Amino acid sequence: MEENSKISKELEMQSKYLALNATSKLLVCGKTDYTADKKAAIEYMNVHVIPNTKVFNSVKERIDYLVENNYYEKELIEKFKIEEIEKLHEIAYSYNHKFPTLMGAMKFYNSYCLTSFDKKTYLEDYEQRVVANAILLSNGDFTFAKNLVHLLMKKVFQPATPTFLNALKKNRGEYVSCYLLRTEDNMESIARSISTSLQLSKRGGGVSVCLTNLREYGSSIKGIKNVATGVIPVMKLLEDTFSYANQLGQRQGAGAVYLNVHHPDILRFLDTKRENADEKIRIKSLSLGVVIPDITFLLAKENKEMALFSPQDIEKEYNLAMSDISITEEYDNLIKNDKIKKTYINARKLFQTIAELHFESGYPYILFDDTVNRNNAHPNGRIVMSNLCSEIAQVNTKSTYEEDLSFLEIGQDVSCNLGSINISEMMLDGENFGENIYNSIKALDFVSRNANLKSAKSIENGNNKNHALGLGAMNLHGFLATNKIFYDSPEALDFTNIYFYIQTYYAFLASNKLAIENKKSFENFSISRFANGEYFDKYTKCEENLYTAKTKKVKEIFEKYKVKIPTQKMWIELSKNIVKYGLANSHLQAVAPTGSISYLSSCTPSLQPVVSPVEVRKEGKLGRIYVPAYKLDDDNLVYYEKGAYELGPNPIIDIVAEAQKHVDQAISLTLFMTDTATTRDLNKAYIRAFSKKCASIYYVRIRQDVLKGSESLECQACMI
Repeated sequence: MEENSKISKELEMQSKYLALNATSKLLVCGKTDYTADKKAAIEYMNVHVIPNTKVFNSVKERIDYLVENNYYEKELIEKFKIEEIEKLHEIAYSYNHKFPTLMGAMKFYNSYCLTSFDKKTYLEDYEQRVVANAILLSNGDFTFAKNLVHLLMKKVFQPATPTFLNALKKNRGEYVSCYLLRTEDNMESIARSISTSLQLSKRGGGVSVCLTNLREYGSSIKGIKNVATGVIPVMKLLEDTFSYANQLGQRQGAGAVYLNVHHPDILRFLDTKRENADEKIRIKSLSLGVVIPDITFLLAKENKEMALFSPQDIEKEYNLAMSDISITEEYDNLIKNDKIKKTYINARKLFQTIAELHFESGYPYILFDDTVNRNNAHPNGRIVMSNLCSEIAQVNTKSTYEEDLSFLEIGQDVSCNLGSINISEMMLDGENFGENIYNSIKALDFVSRNANLKSAKSIENGNNKNHALGLGAMNLHGFLATNKIFYDSPEALDFTNIYFYIQTYYAFLASNKLAIENKKSFENFSISRFANGEYFDKYTKCEENLYTAKTKKVKEIFEKYKVKIPTQKMWIELSKNIVKYGLANSHLQAVAPTGSISYLSSCTPSLQPVVSPVEVRKEGKLGRIYVPAYKLDDDNLVYYEKGAYELGPNPIIDIVAEAQKHVDQAISLTLFMTDTATTRDLNKAYIRAFSKKCASIYYVRIRQDVLKGSESLECQACMI
């Protein structure tokens, strides 16, 4: 009876804040109560969080308790004096933080907050989680720790979920978001990919695997023809691997596989996501990605047949794996070579199939092969794949193995060390733009140098040599709307171009400073396009006024927020310093979808528009939660009213293309289509994204739900 009474009381309290939250979606007497959701967040804190939070009399008492009871890592805490930790808390609480949305509060307490081992009691609040991150990322540097507390409390910078979630916790996953593994055409490499995926998934990371180099279905093994089973059995093994490694029951492991579209198994690969696929081949939870070279678009434009080439034969003829050659550059030579087996399909039929699958499942992701490799500053290898959210574009190189799976040669695979700038909050703190970027890059650099990647030797090797980062951005639509700019306007394109021009300058400046401070560059700097300054020609050898605001509105915005736009002279000087002193990091920017951290920060996700001024999100047993757009009110409502589906794919592609001019990796580009869209419409969107030099396409979302904004857009590697 007592237990039933407790449950009944909890449900009654729940109904109060849920009712207030629902009011934020309702028109009452012709008006919307924009304060209702803030009231719901306060009610949630009062009736649910505060009663279930353990109270401590002092910072010291709390820290001692968490260390003694194995919640916090003692070694990290001991890098600071207790007086310094108290000061960090004092700074955090000085911001008087309140969650502006119910979803932000719920996201923090359901997904990020440290709880007791029985999950019944909260052991920290938002400020304490921020301090935990500052302690971790500053590595004992008290001044830097203070800078990080300010940075995070102002919500200018938000570490990715694995970092923000796991900082200081003793029982934790890794701080890294996701990993990219290359697989070769032998059993040892396949086995290594599966076992490494298992280890990485266990530690909380999403894993992407390149299958392009595997021999196709029906090819020979040891001279015996028609015995190879192709890529699908490997996909099934990987799917089972990710399902098994469910990260302490929090969620299934998240995995993706990529295949070049000129691989002979491409149609079988795509068919695994068909709604009516045979259960023997159907892939349910594994994400699919395709790598599309320029030549494929050219063949489709000319309505020609496209050749699919045997990876096994390519390796014999070129002494290189299929992923190590440019299909576009070698296409005619491959066609002429009689020793390379080839089959043909219609190029337009391929794109039609991809579009059909996008309507059915949202997959596959698309990586534009030649686009990312033309932008690649690293000639030691090719970019052959991307990650679960399609924003990573780095070089993977080959590993070789003994029969017992030990390494003969350890290649370079990829880890993603991610975090995002909140564009609106950064602009509000515009005078400190450069300093804020430096502190953000320095924090991500720490993650790259302190992640434990011993379970994946090739990833550890790649990380140690490159220390690649992925600083992204979010809340673009929020900033535009609150500054009375329509998402599909020339001003929006102008702002995006100049904003990322500025962020890019300060990101390179920060990495250059770190190289000077560390007295060391990333390992292959000397052979990169950074070393001779060539990579920066687009800034140093362009027309002097190319990167200036073109519209009056945008000029006024940068002046209003006191954000200094780097001049060509500044770029020339920076380029010289980079040539002289190097860079600490091989890669600096990648724009992720930011689903989870955008809800946490109560801002709009990534660079995409909101799906609705008030999004409807389904949250487990609680049902529908209403999520108002960033600082939504009567004054800016009109700038949110055209959501992602109403806008369609073109304005989103155009925005991403402006940012992509400056981002050295890729940007998670989600296409939104109404239920009246056709495969022809989707193909037009692919062509537009390709022709505007976008690096990739993430999900395709088809609105079929009558409730606008009801889908979740979270990256699978970031969901909790």
